[in-house]
Amino acid sequence: MQIILLDKVANLGSLGDIVKVKDGFARNFLIPTRLARRATEANKAEFAARRVELEKEAAAKLAAAQAEGTKLSGSVIKVTQKAGVDGRLFGSVTNADIADELNKQGYKVAKAQVRMPNGPIKVTGESTVSVALHTDVVCEITVTVLGETA
Repeated sequence: MQIILLDKVANLGSLGDIVKVKDGFARNFLIPTRLARRATEANKAEFAARRVELEKEAAAKLAAAQAEGTKLSGSVIKVTQKAGVDGRLFGSVTNADIADELNKQGYKVAKAQVRMPNGPIKVTGESTVSVALHTDVVCEITVTVLGETA
């Protein structure tokens, strides 16, 4: 299926690109989340008329994400979990836990935006985690996991 992208999509294209994707990807993800529309002649004409407005919206989103990224980058958050005497956690620290802690500190971060390259954190200590606020804005934060003995 051919679609027109209404926003930048990672590994696919940027605003205004006409790309061919699998039907299920377009129907189940791109179109319902308003990231794309079918590439019909009517939709192409409507997109051409609204292109400047959509580019302004995309630039505003990017500027807001960059401003948030400068505040967030390099910050340190502390998470406390139950741990054994050897420093291993009884559970793990996931991206949802990190997103909750960032939301408590005043940042608006969804759990899908927290990227953990090595999977959930299972030991006490410091770890580096990246937060993708926008497809072009990725910042690194440090997560300090403190263990509390049960």
